[in-house]
Amino acid sequence: MSKLTHVYFPRTPLETAALQDVDLEVREGEFLVLAGAAGSGKSTLVQHFNGLLLPTSGRVHVLGGDTADRRHRQELWRRVGLVFQFPERQIFSATVFDDIAYGPRNMGLSGTELQERVWQAMAAAGVAREMQQADPETLSGGMRRRVAIAGVLAMQPEILILDEPGAGLEPRARRDILQRLKELQAGCGTTVILITHHLDDAAVYADRVAVLRKGRLFCAGPPGEVLTRPGLLQDAGLEPPYTVELAARLAGAGVSLPETPLTPDAAARLLGRMLAKYRGVGAG
Repeated sequence: MSKLTHVYFPRTPLETAALQDVDLEVREGEFLVLAGAAGSGKSTLVQHFNGLLLPTSGRVHVLGGDTADRRHRQELWRRVGLVFQFPERQIFSATVFDDIAYGPRNMGLSGTELQERVWQAMAAAGVAREMQQADPETLSGGMRRRVAIAGVLAMQPEILILDEPGAGLEPRARRDILQRLKELQAGCGTTVILITHHLDDAAVYADRVAVLRKGRLFCAGPPGEVLTRPGLLQDAGLEPPYTVELAARLAGAGVSLPETPLTPDAAARLLGRMLAKYRGVGAG
């Protein structure tokens, strides 16, 4: 996208510029985390990827075409999957199978081909095949979330966009969903764009992080460049990952780390090495 600007209610008293001059390239097959405080424009931005919204000014090119082209936009509705917050609220079918099969059926699939498509999506989302005849209303919130995500995966999109897929879930359920998305990216080459304010998740799963601030692209880069700058993140209204905050607090207490860990595992290894070195010096 180039110089993307989106204004709601233009030329009215309610006119609001949600996005301003955003330049962002999403690379094929990458896992991009889109972060920003509430009202920064994240949800508005991702709705331009499949043409749900069109730019007020600027251009958006996705999968070889301009979203301003109506024919290409109709194609994108199939090739770009968008999972909104709390997608389980949009479940309306009587069984898990029928809900996941809704999109593929509309694409003309039936019989064995439809069944295999649904089963593949269920497996990718972590929904057991034995649950296919269950009433979604009887499932836990986390499992209903998986069913809703499976319904989008069944369309086999080339780009998968998820708006806070872990919202309202316990940490273990959120991590499991994100791990499955990472596996989908690695195994199928699917481009994944994840909106989240949990930068600890970004540290673990992202190939690149883009931060929005008041409708503008504030910064973008690898996690190691973006997430290790707590001052920059705080300027964007975001809390740094826990491990980055830990490193900052240790530095404030006079303990300087040789590197800033991004994940709990990296922090544990680093602190373990430092402790072993300290013990070795003490023994000498």
